[in-house]
Amino acid sequence: MKIEDNFLEQNVFDELQTIIMGKDFFWHYNDQIDYNGQPDKFQFIHLIYALNQPFSEFFVTLNPILDIINPVSLYRIKANLQTKTPKIVENEYHHDMSNFDDENRKTIFPEKLKQWTTSIFYVNTNNGYTEFEDGPTVESVANRMVTFPANVKHRGSSCTDEKIRIVINFNYFK
Repeated sequence: MKIEDNFLEQNVFDELQTIIMGKDFFWHYNDQIDYNGQPDKFQFIHLIYALNQPFSEFFVTLNPILDIINPVSLYRIKANLQTKTPKIVENEYHHDMSNFDDENRKTIFPEKLKQWTTSIFYVNTNNGYTEFEDGPTVESVANRMVTFPANVKHRGSSCTDEKIRIVINFNYFK
């Protein structure tokens, strides 16, 4: 696992953060976060890249990040926005590449999944975090990137000290 602070140059990060946290950035309601469909959990998502094509004009804004991580192949890029909650709410442990799972969320291609990489880019600072099933907890700090093998299970949380928590998930082959 690799944790990098000040991942982007400050002026590049400021521009990206202004766009994604701006009032003109489109978010789509998703009525679930966890696979078990807990009825009180929801988030907003912005699908940026999937199925071998960009889904959002925002894709080009991520070129500075893509230039650094230098993927050979992209699986998906998705931004997640969770709203403030009265208490920290932790989500279920998961990995992001569900095509490697069966209908019971059991990983059926673990060796293939291990060959892929997941990176989480933190857009804003808040008291939310990403927790790894067999490892550390990474705090949400703006302009931080955490990178790990795609087979490593992790979970995000809500925050209580800011209105929103935003991360961008990158799933790719190096």
